[in-house]
Amino acid sequence: MSTLTGRLLRINLNDASYGEEEIPRRHTTRFISARGLGAKYLYDELAPFTDPLSAENKLLLLVGALGGTGLQGFSKWVVMSKSPLTGTIFRSITGGNFGVWMKHAGYDLMIVEGKAAAPIYIHIDPGGVHFLDAADLWGLDYRQLQAQLRENHGERTESACIGPAGEKLARYAVIHSGERTASRGGMGTVMGSKNLKAVSINVPIKKPSPFDPATFKGLIKTQVDILKEHPRKQTMTTLGTPYITKIVNMMGILPTKNYQEGSIPTIEDLSGDQFFELKKARAGCYSCMTRCGGMREVMDGPFEGSRIDGPEYETIFAFGPLVGVSDRQFVIDANALCDAYGIDTISTGVCIAFACELFARGIISSADADGLKLTWGNKEALFSLIEQIGKREGFGRLLGEGVKRGAEQLGGGAAALAMHIKGLELPGYEPRGVKGYALSMATSNIGGSHMYGRPREEFSGQVDPLAETGKGDLIAQVQKEQALEDSLIACTFGNTGLDAAMYARLLLAATGIDDFGDAANLLRIGERIVCIERCFNAREGFGRNDDTLPERMRTEPLQQAGPATDQVVGNLEHLLDEYYQALGYTAEG
Repeated sequence: MSTLTGRLLRINLNDASYGEEEIPRRHTTRFISARGLGAKYLYDELAPFTDPLSAENKLLLLVGALGGTGLQGFSKWVVMSKSPLTGTIFRSITGGNFGVWMKHAGYDLMIVEGKAAAPIYIHIDPGGVHFLDAADLWGLDYRQLQAQLRENHGERTESACIGPAGEKLARYAVIHSGERTASRGGMGTVMGSKNLKAVSINVPIKKPSPFDPATFKGLIKTQVDILKEHPRKQTMTTLGTPYITKIVNMMGILPTKNYQEGSIPTIEDLSGDQFFELKKARAGCYSCMTRCGGMREVMDGPFEGSRIDGPEYETIFAFGPLVGVSDRQFVIDANALCDAYGIDTISTGVCIAFACELFARGIISSADADGLKLTWGNKEALFSLIEQIGKREGFGRLLGEGVKRGAEQLGGGAAALAMHIKGLELPGYEPRGVKGYALSMATSNIGGSHMYGRPREEFSGQVDPLAETGKGDLIAQVQKEQALEDSLIACTFGNTGLDAAMYARLLLAATGIDDFGDAANLLRIGERIVCIERCFNAREGFGRNDDTLPERMRTEPLQQAGPATDQVVGNLEHLLDEYYQALGYTAEG
């Protein structure tokens, strides 16, 4: 018995065929599951320089070794592919129930290959894998689609699906599972490029059986006891991620007006307490008592009168300070509009902030933006621009390419205002005020992500966030730890109080694989995952020159940023040397 099924489902859309395969034991012992296993398969199977939007690209759906059990916060799932936004290997993690339903169906991994000749969706039930016509589903948003799939196949149907923006190949389209999204890197775009609207599953519940049930059950009780008393869990349950807003504002790292400034005086308007007042119900993922989500009412857009699960901190920053807004309801409505079209809120907000600064500096005019006056805080114009991006119309078509490609098309100094790393728009943490985070984002193998390795020591005061030396070992370590967690998958909000030693005990009891009982070995696996992802990128031509930050962060002093005012990342080259040395890489990374 094991919580790993050891099976994968390979689906070929070219000829509507499928087959089951055994996952080699050596892959499992060296990469565990989820992100690690996906990185191994992509490295082995995807030819160098594959066009991310071609039939030759592959889309991988994976669930972790501990998913679907009673363990709290381990039932998320991951989507992996070569990103159409960055050209790098990519992984995007999400919640919802789809990953657990994969486990019920008997799979740790699904590999989708090829391209259907016309829109289809895949449905999995006890009778097998079915390739079904999606002509009447094309154009539906995720709520309409999920409702139709349940009508077609039963109320217990769970799905991974895309919205209109994914169909139209906006480069940062998301994949939905319930109210949750695999948001970053354009994984929904890859799905759309394959003419695949959804993968749905309705099978009998078949929970995974641990190798050592008694020990595993005892460890679940230990975890639940930790969570019950932990203050971080209590904060997450009450406020969710919006509590972060005031912390980053105080540190001077709340990106404002396209990363020109680091704080806002109206922070109380966007605080966790303010969003708590609008919370109508709790929300969360399968088997997670943290329940960090919150349902809030939508007042404008296609979901007007309904509720969404959100916004998270990253959406608050993206449709708040970043674009010059301090209106919490606008943030909620903008979140819902992005969901309706199926686009990433971070990339959308950063693209719109880019447009606003272009407008402020006279690089574009209202005529260039279809008559929109893109001044900071112009909520009506910003809302219209989200619609244009989602529909791939007008100026929104250019912004739907992402800031890197958009700047290349515009020219005229636009590149200096495009806030991205390796093509992925930056998240809600100003790198100039947390230099370890700057290094982690710069070296991230998926581009400008805040979830590739998070130096919590900089936020807790254990490490000086403004120091530009001594960060290489720290970032190497947190990236290994994150890779390990993403391969279980341990949710960053549901794994409170756990460490590598606890992961080792859990994995050994769950799978019976002796190698997993050694915490030091698990961290070596984490390092192996980071390394194979870097090898994938190196094969694609990425190197030291790509491990960088936008010019603004390296040369332009940060303004209105409290303790981080006037900071730049002036010593990135030294930080890179430290990091490469810590991981045993060459001077070119």
